[in-house]
Amino acid sequence: MSALPVSPPAAAPPLARRSGALPLPLVVGLAMLAAFLLLALLAPVVAPYDPIFQDAAARLAPPSRAHPFGTDNYGRDILSRIIWGTRIDLQLAVLGVVFPFLIGTAVGTVSGYFGGIVDGIFMRIVDVVLAFPFLVLMLSVITILGPGLHSFFIAMALVGWVSYARLVRAQILVLKGSDFALAARSLGFSHARIMFRHLLPNALTASVVFAMSDCVLVLLSGAAISYLGLGVQPPAAEWGIMVAEGQGFLARAWWISAFPGLAIVVLAFGFSLVADGLGDLLGQRA
Repeated sequence: MSALPVSPPAAAPPLARRSGALPLPLVVGLAMLAAFLLLALLAPVVAPYDPIFQDAAARLAPPSRAHPFGTDNYGRDILSRIIWGTRIDLQLAVLGVVFPFLIGTAVGTVSGYFGGIVDGIFMRIVDVVLAFPFLVLMLSVITILGPGLHSFFIAMALVGWVSYARLVRAQILVLKGSDFALAARSLGFSHARIMFRHLLPNALTASVVFAMSDCVLVLLSGAAISYLGLGVQPPAAEWGIMVAEGQGFLARAWWISAFPGLAIVVLAFGFSLVADGLGDLLGQRA
C-alpha cells in the first residue's frame, strides 16, 4: 500500500508577525523621533545657554566642558542652538509634509473617483507642476512670497501635493471597482460618503508610508532653503542657518557646521527608519 503524499510544512511567518512585535526599524526610528520631540519640548530646561546670547570673550571656542559643542563666531553656544533648532527643524519636516499630504489626498480622491473631465483637469495640473524641477519651483515661490518659515510651508503646499495626488488617485481607481464600493453605490450612499468613508481609508497606506519618507526630503529642503538665506532668518537657531554660518570657518572652527550638520543627518535617519518600518508593517515600500 503506497503512502499518502505529505505536503511540505508551510513557511513560518516572519517573527514580527508571529509575536505581534513591531519591526525593529520602526521601533528604533520612533524612539529617535521621540527623543528629538522631547528635546524640543524641554529646550528651555535642557539648553545650557540662551541660543542667541553672544559672548565676545568666547568667540570660536573649541568643544570644552563649558561648551561641549564649542561656540560660533559670535560666541553663541552651539549645543544650545542645536537644541533650540530642534523645534524649528521638526516643524519643517512635519508641517512641510502635512499640508501637501492633505491637499494631494483630497485632489487624488476626487480625481480618481469621478474620472473623466475632472480627472483630466487635475492630472494636467499635476503634469505642469512635475515639468519643473522641485527645488527650482520651490525657490521661485519663496522668492515671490519673501523669505521666511511661512513662505516655505506655502511653497511646499503648492509644489509637494502632486506626489500624494498621484498615489491616492491610483489607489482610488482600483478600489472604486471593488465589490464593497459597488455595494455602497447600490445602497444609495452619497459620493462624499463613498469617497471619504469607504474608499479613502483603504487607499491611504502607500501615502502614509511615502509621507514618512518624504519628511526626509522636506527636512533637507528646509535646511537647504535656510542655507541659501531664503528660509528661517537669523538670529533664529536653525540647523541649515548654522551650517551656512560656519562655512567660512571650516579650517579653524569645524564644529560650527559639523554638529548641526550631524543633527540633520540623525533626524533624517530617524524618519527613514520609521518609513522603512511602516513599509514592513503595512506591506508597502516608500
